Amino acid sequence: MDDLRFGVHSGQLHGSFEACLRLWEQAEDLGYDWISLFDFLRPWAFAPDSPCFEGNTLLAALAARTHRIRCAMLVSPVTWRHPALTANIAATLDHVSGGRLEFGVGAGGTDRGYEQYGIPFPAARERLDMLDEACTVLRRLWTEDETSFAGRHFRLDRACLAPKPLQPHLPLIVGGDGVRRTVAIAARHADIWNALPFSPELYQRKADAFDAACATIGRDPGEVRKSITFRAVVTRDEAETARRAAAELADTPEALRAQYISFGTVEECVEALRPYVRMGVRDFLLAVKAPVDWQTLELVATQVAPAVRSLARAAARR
Repeated sequence: MDDLRFGVHSGQLHGSFEACLRLWEQAEDLGYDWISLFDFLRPWAFAPDSPCFEGNTLLAALAARTHRIRCAMLVSPVTWRHPALTANIAATLDHVSGGRLEFGVGAGGTDRGYEQYGIPFPAARERLDMLDEACTVLRRLWTEDETSFAGRHFRLDRACLAPKPLQPHLPLIVGGDGVRRTVAIAARHADIWNALPFSPELYQRKADAFDAACATIGRDPGEVRKSITFRAVVTRDEAETARRAAAELADTPEALRAQYISFGTVEECVEALRPYVRMGVRDFLLAVKAPVDWQTLELVATQVAPAVRSLARAAARR
């Protein structure tokens, strides 16, 4: 596997294209390895009329304005569109980005768009079945000259996708941490498995379930990058911690507050991430929201990330 990576899950709730572009350019300038948007239409955790750009369109525009950083969708629900359309979108994005795309899919969660726009929202079991089929369709369209597929939800008849992605193997992310179905789908299809950490104890149970799912099908879990999306407030000293934490939480919807793993200094953030290094996490993605906490963005890139990488190297030598 590649070295440990740090990224930014930027979202697209920043109100203007210029604000989104500034965040992406700053993340690239700070040395982050990875940056992503999401494929929500009306994000459930925010107000019904919150500004939210369409994800794939914005991803193309931002990818075209960056140069080095890996560009990702985290993640696209299989409920929005047929996977053949998604495969074409992803292939185009890979060309726009110059081969820097990593594309994520998921079963889809609560989104106000289903109700507001009248989009069907199947039961969880059906959506997971759709996800499993969609992963197969994506990979086959990205790699095969001609694809026929007959599933319960999707059908292709001698389908072609051209041009193919620039990358010979476009990285596929599966997002979600359900221990019965989602981790099994990720074990079968994913290059990267992304989940929320919440707590080391809870993440360990989910990681164990993922490893067991890999063992069931004879796949080495080390072939799949473990990825977490976390939130944090990083301060320069203890004196500012309480003030900064209060200001951050005042602007944070209640549904997102459990995603914060640390409020405090660089050292405290590193210690909060240490257990995940031990559990084999290789991608640490800092989720940000509007207004952007620029200090945390800078400190994670310049101080937290190097310290966590040192932890990972030390662990690898043991």
